[in-house]
Amino acid sequence: MDSLLRLFGLSATTTLYGNPLADWCYALGLGLVTFLTLLTVRRHLLGRARRYAGVELPAGVQLLLRLVARTRILPLLAVSLLAGSKYLELGSRAERFTSAVLVLAVTLQLGLWLSTAIRYYLEQQSARSGDRNAQTMVTLVQFVANVVIWSLVGLLALDNLGIQVKALLTGLGIGGIAVALAVQNVLGDLLASLSIALDRPFGIGDALVLDSGYAGTVEAIGIKSTRLRSVSGEQIVLANSELVKTRIRNYGRIAERRSVFRIGVAHGTPAALLARVPGLVEAAIVACRAARFERAHLVGFSNTSVDYEAVYVVAGGDYRAYLDAQQAISLALAAAFEEAGVEFASLTPLAHTQAHLLAPPA
Repeated sequence: MDSLLRLFGLSATTTLYGNPLADWCYALGLGLVTFLTLLTVRRHLLGRARRYAGVELPAGVQLLLRLVARTRILPLLAVSLLAGSKYLELGSRAERFTSAVLVLAVTLQLGLWLSTAIRYYLEQQSARSGDRNAQTMVTLVQFVANVVIWSLVGLLALDNLGIQVKALLTGLGIGGIAVALAVQNVLGDLLASLSIALDRPFGIGDALVLDSGYAGTVEAIGIKSTRLRSVSGEQIVLANSELVKTRIRNYGRIAERRSVFRIGVAHGTPAALLARVPGLVEAAIVACRAARFERAHLVGFSNTSVDYEAVYVVAGGDYRAYLDAQQAISLALAAAFEEAGVEFASLTPLAHTQAHLLAPPA
């Protein structure tokens, strides 16, 4: 060490800012070794993460590798400089400066780690639930979590820089009220998006009919708005605050469709044939594999017909499958009536009505 200093015309007893040059060299060496060690560990763990990218690892190991991947160089450098400065006698001003830099770097790194950990937890929960709409909730909750995390990080950083946070918070509180009043519609949409994410009244791919007259399939659920694709092809953008206030018919979650089937038979039909009609209707419904028969009865007489009512159920929410079943039943019943000699009433055509709605969006 002495020979190296003499090479530059210096000696170990030479002082710089109150510390011998030897101490400065030791501090620099310790800081450099610490930094290289931390950098080597980080690089080694990142290499392991790439190597086992396609391998199922325990949740704790996966989280650790993600946290390492989000580790930045600046905090490592700050820790290394702090370790090296322990060999030196610095003034109170320099001590405060180095401490502030270290706290700022570490606080920023903790914010990154906390944000990464929350996102990992949300992704794990959504993967376990198997919900196709879970990504929307992950995005919304992550957004709110990031706002909270970085707000706290900012306050801690300002506090360590010597700024009076209490006075700042008081000013922000007063200004925040004014800002909230100015952007209350945006805040309303944000809170509505959280309500949609937590309550899940609908999800991506669901066919909706709103009381406001809009109808379409959900394409995306954002922080401020939800986008529907209408039957005619255009995109409908609705504010989330409007959606939570209106009544919604969600056809994407129909487990089965119940249809009330009414027909009219002409007056003058013999009583024996009238008695056979419920059986013919039941046979036509049973012949359709997609439908489940419930009942068929003569329900009354009108001026133009003898009225029958039947009920059947089609499993699933596919509207095309429901129409296919309705068509098959109608054709089978027409053929059965023709063969049996039963005449439909001329003024009362066959009518199928759903318990929900006649034509939900495709």
